Amino acid sequence: MKAQSQTTINERVSLTGVGVHSGSPSTVTFHPAEPDTGIIFLKNSSEGTAEIEVPASHRYVVATALSTVLGSEDAGSIATVEHLMATLGGLGIDNVVVEIDGDEVPIMDGSAEAFCDVILQAGLRKQAAQRRYIKVLKPIKVEIGDAVGELLPSDNRRVEVEIDFADTVIGRQAYVYDADSGDFASELARARTFGFMSSVEQLWANGYALGASLENTVVIGDDQVVNPEGLRFADEFVRHKVLDAVGDLMLAGAPVLGHYRSYRGGHRLNYAIVEALLSDETAWEWSTALVRREAGQASVGSMVPAAAFGPDVS
Repeated sequence: MKAQSQTTINERVSLTGVGVHSGSPSTVTFHPAEPDTGIIFLKNSSEGTAEIEVPASHRYVVATALSTVLGSEDAGSIATVEHLMATLGGLGIDNVVVEIDGDEVPIMDGSAEAFCDVILQAGLRKQAAQRRYIKVLKPIKVEIGDAVGELLPSDNRRVEVEIDFADTVIGRQAYVYDADSGDFASELARARTFGFMSSVEQLWANGYALGASLENTVVIGDDQVVNPEGLRFADEFVRHKVLDAVGDLMLAGAPVLGHYRSYRGGHRLNYAIVEALLSDETAWEWSTALVRREAGQASVGSMVPAAAFGPDVS
């Protein structure tokens, strides 16, 4: 059993882009933080004066329809936090203050690559405090319609996702990511969000996807990928779903030491599994020790029988 140090970033870094749903520009700035701070969003008001703290916690999740949205009555909302949170979790960042001057985290190229690059540019710094894990003690299962999620006790942190789309371009794909021995930057960070051309007009009518383009979304139409450059990975769709899950699980407030499996899931299911775990005091405990085991990614079998279903864009 090995205890690990908490980690923050070496210096302040920023990046700017547009929100995939709002279409509005915003800037996020990452600040180093003291041990045991956790991940805190610091939101500036529309006038750029008041600063309101919003902890990156499941308690502050206010929506999960097309992205994960944090908020409070005082602060309003901060949308599309999942790729940023996945980067912090994937790179092992425990303590950071994320200052944002808009209502949505910029989508950048639709992946976590820009966040990953800027954090690595800033550099990581070990801190004089032990990292704490939320250790899963017993199985937790959540079913939402045809979506199924499970958290199982494990000595390492593993995320196993299977997707099953009726669309033949995506179809059925599975991927396993081991957070303790895997390489987030090369395996997951570059996997982009995706959507369907057939859904665009409805999304626009409902005030979503106003900033979406071929520059930040893999678009599927007429049984093909519309983007001229094609896919970055043959299984980019499921890798992106794993990326989302890594980010959503970070809203537990600490790394989850356990094996997460999901079938046909999305942000709603990821959030529900975190809620189910933390609401059961017998299902988890704090731990400062992590057992490292060699593990990697592989194709896996299904959790439940296959069934056709509509798109879950994230």
